[in-house]
Amino acid sequence: MKEFLEVGRVQEIWRYPVKSMAGESLAEAHVYWHGLDGDRRAAFVRGDDHSGFPWLTARQVPELVRYRPFYRDPDDVRNSPLLVETPDGRRLALDDEELRAELVGLYGRDISLIRIKRGVFDSLPLSLMSTATVAALDERLDFALDGRRFRQNIIIETFAGRPFAEEAWVGSALTIGDVQVWLNQRIERCQMINVNPDTAVRSSATLKLVAQTRDNYLGVGCTPQSTGMIQVGDIVRLMP
Repeated sequence: MKEFLEVGRVQEIWRYPVKSMAGESLAEAHVYWHGLDGDRRAAFVRGDDHSGFPWLTARQVPELVRYRPFYRDPDDVRNSPLLVETPDGRRLALDDEELRAELVGLYGRDISLIRIKRGVFDSLPLSLMSTATVAALDERLDFALDGRRFRQNIIIETFAGRPFAEEAWVGSALTIGDVQVWLNQRIERCQMINVNPDTAVRSSATLKLVAQTRDNYLGVGCTPQSTGMIQVGDIVRLMP
């Protein structure tokens, strides 16, 4: 039986209940076959789009990243109502007409809400990146790079500290806590990473750097090979 090689530990876990809105920092999370429990389970849909990618995102409305969704009952996210804290501090139900009307005003056209059980993912149900990768990019920019721009589920501090090490793991398995995940592919990036997660201000510098130095790919998309709990501090093991 092959042994796993210890390559790092989990530094952060992030869940994004509503597509393109702010994420929730978690101390622990349950991983199911369809990703983190409660991750990307809702989205607003643009009624005027026929491209096959109808979601309302920060590409159209950067201000979305300043809306903070959260589960009223975080211990039972499958049955819990989803609430959203607006940038001015109001707390509204996700399906509140006041919230929808506010987003319609920002977008300028009609939208509708959709909630699904398996998650509104662009590609794969889990994603991960290392702190060393963010640090390496940060050195090339003239502003502090916040890793939340990349909207990854799992942030790993690698023991070797080598940037982009996670991309070399594609085609291999990791164990994290009780869970084994398969690293499927590098993640192709879009204009979302140009949006500051706190201010919603856009700058093309981040995507330009990723395109020029990483062929427009950054981070890794994964699929769970088992279910269970992961926690901040868990050792990450790679199957050699």
